[in-house]
Amino acid sequence: MSNVDTSEARRVPRWRTIARWTVTSLAGLLVLLVLVAPSQMGHLTPVAFLRIPVEALLVVALVLVLPERRRLTAIVAGIVLGVLGVLKVVDMGFFAVLDRPFDPMGDWSFLDAAAVYLTKSSGRAVAVGFVIGAVVLAVLLVVLVTLAVLRLSRLVAAHRSVASRTVAALAVVWVAFAVVGVRVGPGEPVAARASVDRLLQVRAGLQDRSVFAAESAVDNFRDSSSDLLTALRGKDVIIAFVESYGRVALEDPVIAPQVSAVLDDGSRRLTAAGYSSRSGYLTSPTAGGGSWLAQATLLSGLWVDNQQRYGALTGTDHLTLNGAFRRAGWRTVGIMPGVIQEWPESKFYDLDQIYAAKDLGYRGPNFSFATMPDQYALSFFQRTERAKPDHAPVMAEIPLISSHAPWAPVPPFLDWDAVGDGSVYQATAGAGDPADIVLRRDRTRVRNDYANAISYSLKSLISYVELYGDDNLVVVFLGDHQPAPVVAGAGASRDVPITIVARDPAVLDRIAGWGWQDGLKPAPQSPVWRMDTFRDRFLTAFGPTG
Repeated sequence: MSNVDTSEARRVPRWRTIARWTVTSLAGLLVLLVLVAPSQMGHLTPVAFLRIPVEALLVVALVLVLPERRRLTAIVAGIVLGVLGVLKVVDMGFFAVLDRPFDPMGDWSFLDAAAVYLTKSSGRAVAVGFVIGAVVLAVLLVVLVTLAVLRLSRLVAAHRSVASRTVAALAVVWVAFAVVGVRVGPGEPVAARASVDRLLQVRAGLQDRSVFAAESAVDNFRDSSSDLLTALRGKDVIIAFVESYGRVALEDPVIAPQVSAVLDDGSRRLTAAGYSSRSGYLTSPTAGGGSWLAQATLLSGLWVDNQQRYGALTGTDHLTLNGAFRRAGWRTVGIMPGVIQEWPESKFYDLDQIYAAKDLGYRGPNFSFATMPDQYALSFFQRTERAKPDHAPVMAEIPLISSHAPWAPVPPFLDWDAVGDGSVYQATAGAGDPADIVLRRDRTRVRNDYANAISYSLKSLISYVELYGDDNLVVVFLGDHQPAPVVAGAGASRDVPITIVARDPAVLDRIAGWGWQDGLKPAPQSPVWRMDTFRDRFLTAFGPTG
């Protein structure tokens, strides 16, 4: 036994060496993916990974400089990088739906909205399971990244000389590429810095609080009262938000023919009934979702493009269009088929009465995400408010939600006398079925479904004006935002159509200087205003000096 070669006995089996280096390589690949993977699925190309993450250079440098604290450094760095990885995954979801990254300062409410959507789409059990699964996967990602950084730190410590030379060379290259601004793709610089960008995003969010406070403190109409909206006295005014009605509906070569046909036919019919209309474009503060941000922006005259601003605004007494009408003597109501939970911000909108979904008396099935068809919501408004003999002038805010994603199934358009309490819709194919999540469906089908849904909402509104309108009805209808990128495409504009319809020619004479297009459909060259400018333009146009 004394003659046995002990070095041979201690030799590590080849398979263990291969396994060790395989695990180390996978650890390096995981950290690289977390640091340099693009935040948009469409940018996931091989060349996108040819980037140098500054975070990796900093962690290696710390491990080399602080060898006695290598383990603690690796654990802290791993947790931080793991959280960055989770945020990047969330970014991918936000880009897919909202065409923008996740804002850690104000977007947490969107996660709650996503849970509500899942509940309505697939049931509470599936939604709860998804939330639990998402939390587990997020924790697992942080743990795996931390373990990966620990393993790589041991490799760095074991090869200090090579690691030092490598990180120094890469640091020089990183600085050079950062100065020159070399990119491997849209928004993907070779000199990557994910954590720095996140910190700058948080800093911008903190600064935005004071910026918005200063903006909201200025209101040219704060002290106006009896002289508000004098040119609309005696009129019933509807402000209708058509869910997801964006510029793509009028310009996309696949979608536009169907939607344009509805608008062109509606223009002819309303003209024959004595109505006139003017149309233009507004730029929404949001896309793909966040309807409440667009509604707050239009009604307040302030740019509300994130939840932080929304929360700050709705805690004030800033004058809204609703409040202006109420101050000037109108009865103000909200027909809110999409409100299915408590709505504490409702006080801000200064409405005399809010009809939430439970108050609308609907006895029919849901249609996908929508709690009820738009035609029913308009029918309820007519029966409850405008059909009353000698009713006081009413101003109504009505979000129309039949065109909410996932855009199928679409309710049938009925004779208005047949709408009743909505039970007639029980026989509609697909009614009451759980909503199918858009991202699981073929894009061509989704776009066709979108065209059908928008056409239905517009047809319902046009028919309402045609049947129930009179000399004292004024309707303002607009999109709240563009649809999700699956329909509009990534990077689409945030423009939405807006139209004012009235039979009294004096109403549209007041906006003759706006440059809007005649008819229900704005022309491509029609003016485009930011949505927050509308309130003041409207109040000025219909005020005593308009």
